[in-house]
Amino acid sequence: MPSNFNPVTTQTWSNGRHRVRCVKVIQETWDVRTFCFMAEQPVMFFFKPGQFVTLELEIDAQQIMRSYTISSSPSVPYSFSITIKRVPGGLVSNWLHDNLNEGDELAVHGPVGNFNCIDYPAERFLMLSGGVGITPLMSMARWYFDTNANVDISFVHSARSPRDIIFWRQLEFMDSRVPEFNMHIICERFETGQTWSGYRGYLTEPMLEMITPDFMEREIFCCGPTPYMNAIKNLLRQRGFDMSRYHEESFGATPVEVEEDAIEQAEQAEVLAEEMDRSDLTRVEFSATGKSVQIAPGETVHAAAAKLGLHIPKACGMGICGTCRVQKISGEVAMEHNGGITDEDVAEGFILSCCSVPNGDVVIDY
Repeated sequence: MPSNFNPVTTQTWSNGRHRVRCVKVIQETWDVRTFCFMAEQPVMFFFKPGQFVTLELEIDAQQIMRSYTISSSPSVPYSFSITIKRVPGGLVSNWLHDNLNEGDELAVHGPVGNFNCIDYPAERFLMLSGGVGITPLMSMARWYFDTNANVDISFVHSARSPRDIIFWRQLEFMDSRVPEFNMHIICERFETGQTWSGYRGYLTEPMLEMITPDFMEREIFCCGPTPYMNAIKNLLRQRGFDMSRYHEESFGATPVEVEEDAIEQAEQAEVLAEEMDRSDLTRVEFSATGKSVQIAPGETVHAAAAKLGLHIPKACGMGICGTCRVQKISGEVAMEHNGGITDEDVAEGFILSCCSVPNGDVVIDY
């Protein structure tokens, strides 16, 4: 009797470039959507809750890379989701809202990121989020909920108004089912016709004391707009909190000033290279293309590739997103990254070209 089931060969997700298909689009709030992805060949999307991926997109005939946190949990392993807020004037966020539909395919890089709850285990957590910064904390909360973890979570989310609360129903569900999960939502304001009986205004120290009296004893994860995270850090420092137990997420497109500094540094390095003795220069060879170039001390592998007209994809420029990962065949580099590469990848010879400075001659597989 023939079987009704075909054998499935399941692969496991690992940091790198992967082709995925959008299988569902969910309207979370009036300006926030969740995009769900799967692979054509079944893939177990294992990642650490709080990590992110980088999307590889083509917008107006230009390749654009942008990083987004995974909002789903690895406890649902055959798909992953990202949740994106439409931003006025935002090139990528608006394009995704207007153009990415069910059935569309794209490439993603990742997953990567040091901001995750696996690497910082604790029995009690305080999760603080503002706006769309809720996404990595939602991934963490879902993970602990789905795995019936014995942890105490105080989940404090700040939103502009009741209609801007992302994942409200899911948070209420978890709050109603697990005594150790306590949800608190703060709305900056409420508009005509809206009803709101919860906390109002901004998160303050007295409010935090009332919501989570033992916050000084908890592991804290924070994500939101920069002013929000700065305010939280100032509050904690003034109270003498052990900041080694404070973790925040920070990544995005390369700031303009960073790009300008990089250009200026490259120009200065080029002048120095012309003036210095050639014995001080470092040779970087790209074996796949057969090209090589000499660079001045302090220049990166990515800068060396650019001198040869080789385009290594890059998104953040700060060793965060992992997009510029390449394999080093020989030689040594000094790599100062910010979580964009795993220890396993480093052990296998991979580097992030944007933040890797050669210590002598190196050969790169590119």
